[in-house]
Amino acid sequence: MSVRFIRSLLFLIFLVPSLVFSQEYVVGEGDVLDINVYENEDLSSTVRVSADSTIRVALLGEISVKNLTVSQVATKIENLFADGYLVSPQVDVFISEHRSKKAIILGQINNPGQYELRGKITFLEFVSKAGGFTNEAGATATIKRIGPDGQDAGQITIDLEKLIKEGDASLNIIIQDNDSIYISEAQTYYVSGEVNKPNSYKYEKDLTVIKAITMAGGFSKIAAKNKVKIIRKVNGEKIIFENVNMDEPVLPNDVIVVPESFF
Repeated sequence: MSVRFIRSLLFLIFLVPSLVFSQEYVVGEGDVLDINVYENEDLSSTVRVSADSTIRVALLGEISVKNLTVSQVATKIENLFADGYLVSPQVDVFISEHRSKKAIILGQINNPGQYELRGKITFLEFVSKAGGFTNEAGATATIKRIGPDGQDAGQITIDLEKLIKEGDASLNIIIQDNDSIYISEAQTYYVSGEVNKPNSYKYEKDLTVIKAITMAGGFSKIAAKNKVKIIRKVNGEKIIFENVNMDEPVLPNDVIVVPESFF
């Protein structure tokens, strides 16, 4: 049984929580690294990544860790020690503090703002970190992504109904450094006239007239059920659809009017 295997086993037993933070995590400004040099405790140290993505290591001085993962940092230090300093050096690097990665979340979220990304964190975990959705949250989340070079890396739209109601885990993506997340506001529709709870309501996909009226408490006793109409704006003009069917689709901002029966 090799010494390195024993060291790895002890790490799994005593430091397993640290495994949450993948060795593929790319280090950055403000991260604190624990550098352990096996059988050379005097060379082991704890360092913070500087603004120019460098760290200072005993014997080696200042080295760049720009765009390197944790495992790549360990390999780089091993190679530098092997170049005239140590024979077969073995180096482990762990993140003791995550400080460099941040993302911002705005819109219909209870605690909007900027938050640190401590290791890998999914979209839903990040939403939970920010206090969850408000009651007015809509059906989509938009993520504006910035690449490692600081350039615009495109936009991602998440269908919240598919993610949450249908359980499509593929939409629960990993949040990245400098992501800007916007939670949309829910679209609404209106039900007025002879229903038990006339009001505005949160729009949902595949909404029909009968579903909308049900949400509004159903017809009143004097409702003209066969004379329901929809008032809809199309290209800025108001259009009235008379005597609509109960399975007629409802669109956002529609006004459903249930008139009184006179017979």
